Amino acid sequence: MSYRGYQGYRSYRVVALPGEGVGLEVTAAALTVLKHVARLEEFGLQIDQGLIGQSAFVAQGSYFPEATAQLCQGADAILLGAVSAGLLELRQRFDLFANLRPICPSPALLHCSSLKPELLAGVDILVVRELVGGIYFGAAGRNIDQQGDYGYHTMQYHDWQIRRIARVALEQAQSRRRLLTVAHKENALPQLPWTRLVQAEAEAFPDVTVVPMLVDNLAMQLVLRPAQFDVILAGNLFGDILSDIGGAVVGSIGLLGSASLNAAGFGLYEPIHGTAPDIAGRGIANPLGAVHSVVLMLQQWGEQAAARRILQAVAALLAQGYRTADLLTQADEKRVNTQECLELLLAELVNQ
Repeated sequence: MSYRGYQGYRSYRVVALPGEGVGLEVTAAALTVLKHVARLEEFGLQIDQGLIGQSAFVAQGSYFPEATAQLCQGADAILLGAVSAGLLELRQRFDLFANLRPICPSPALLHCSSLKPELLAGVDILVVRELVGGIYFGAAGRNIDQQGDYGYHTMQYHDWQIRRIARVALEQAQSRRRLLTVAHKENALPQLPWTRLVQAEAEAFPDVTVVPMLVDNLAMQLVLRPAQFDVILAGNLFGDILSDIGGAVVGSIGLLGSASLNAAGFGLYEPIHGTAPDIAGRGIANPLGAVHSVVLMLQQWGEQAAARRILQAVAALLAQGYRTADLLTQADEKRVNTQECLELLLAELVNQ
């Protein structure tokens, strides 16, 4: 874990799991930014590389091999690129139950959003998603009955799982604008009492307003009036879907990062996009989602100055009109590839 020694020297160990597809490209860019800001802000950094996903399966016969798990043990953070398999096992191994996904449009990219610019004024949303329970981890399989072949996945939550993610969301809301919206579908799923359990936990947070909302209405409201939301709490499946709407709100899913934390504060940081095989290897992937994941990592460590430096550099870059392919919408904008975006960002870091 991190070491703070003589005269406050800080040092951190990060395990990088680039994965596959564009994960390789965006992770390399994000690590370069992290190393650069570590030099500027004068903290130590050790990067260890590990395998996950298809490359791990080819090399070691497992999408999430034990060697990778052991490498991650005791690190200060994991930086993940993108994978098509092995991620659920990684989340479960370290009980990374609290997924934080900020949705905050850049002033320079309001025209890139699917929404009208006037709807984006004041939008600053944090989606808190439960990450190691629900339908992705419930009983599943294939079977056959008198009607034929069928498949099933079980959405199962223990009450304590809902209560602990509720506390995380309430703490986040308390430090922000004190409004928590709870996504649920209790009209159809009455055995999963998110509303009741969250409100029970909210008794310890009297200054936070809790608003239950049916998830289908919530999805609609996100694209009608996103500024009404502060913190949104959702289970695994609903949170997955709702937070991806954030890509439309900010202009591209390639911009969004995330943090997945356990009870001890240990975290996995990753952009929310997938492996994007259609553009992998072409050098045009947007690295800013991975870079924003590094920002969340730094904030979790308490390296606030380093996080601000990166955010200011990204804002300056976008304000100057530089755009990766997913953001290019106007003739006067300057198209850049992944490497060019990285080089411009590194130059801006020095100026912040």
